[in-house]
Amino acid sequence: MNLTLKVWRQKNSSSEGKMVEYKAEDVSPDMSFLEMLDVLNEKLLKKGEDPIAFDHDCREGICGMCSLFINGRPHGPGEAVTTCQLHMRSFKDGDTVFIEPFRAKGFPIIKDLVIDRGAFDRIIQAGGYVSANTGSAPDANEIPIPKDIAENAFDSAACIGCGACVAACKNASAMLFVSAKVTQLALLPQGQVERKNRVENMVAQMDEEGFGSCTNTGACSAVCPKEIPLDNIATLNREYLKAKATSDNV
Repeated sequence: MNLTLKVWRQKNSSSEGKMVEYKAEDVSPDMSFLEMLDVLNEKLLKKGEDPIAFDHDCREGICGMCSLFINGRPHGPGEAVTTCQLHMRSFKDGDTVFIEPFRAKGFPIIKDLVIDRGAFDRIIQAGGYVSANTGSAPDANEIPIPKDIAENAFDSAACIGCGACVAACKNASAMLFVSAKVTQLALLPQGQVERKNRVENMVAQMDEEGFGSCTNTGACSAVCPKEIPLDNIATLNREYLKAKATSDNV
């Protein structure tokens, strides 16, 4: 099939960007979206043109780096998939496809479709860790955890930090991301030592990075490729209020 692509091109973070039109011809429906961009870039290189810069790594829906805004939706029209898992059969012959980077103050554009998601790393560094002795892994049954709690913690841990939640939110809120990390560790015995400091520090870092407040529209969860539920934001709010009520940082 043949497609018209409208791609955001921006030389660097300080230059102005614009949408540039490209023709993608003879696209196989079995290609992934990133494979289609690879083929387009090969053609651009053969013509001596600058290829389109986009981020990727695992191409298995695990790393969260393939952060593209496709036809007004993070990761495109698929449900619970990342851009690298999106196949071209999701589009029709003759379609016009708009491709942009995630847009948020906390995600500055580096070049074209590549953004700097270092803000998420700094939020994790602020509190997304546990105190643990180094050495061999402990026995799996050493700390018994009820099945429902373990499953809820695992569901929260599924967050890959792609930033789709931020891109979908009209306030560019990172609440779903932060809540997933806070909830995961708050549920487990290993996360109790830093529990209060964790939520205080991570929320403070989130605000410092320029992310907005939760809008309560649910757009974040709707576009999340790992389907992180909104319940986590309620958990984050409870954890934060309890931490502040007993905080030494007054």
